[in-house]
Amino acid sequence: MPELGKYAFAVLTSYGATLALLGVLGALSALRARRVRQQLDTLERRLRGNG
Repeated sequence: MPELGKYAFAVLTSYGATLALLGVLGALSALRARRVRQQLDTLERRLRGNG
């Protein structure tokens, strides 16, 4: 790891915040994908029942 000197706190905090935000974004995307998949499955079941 490079020597960051007096900027170490700012740089490492920025890295931490970025990783946290990417994790939240990934989790929200996965939750949304699951919800959309469930809605699609429900819609397909209804359409098959009427077909």
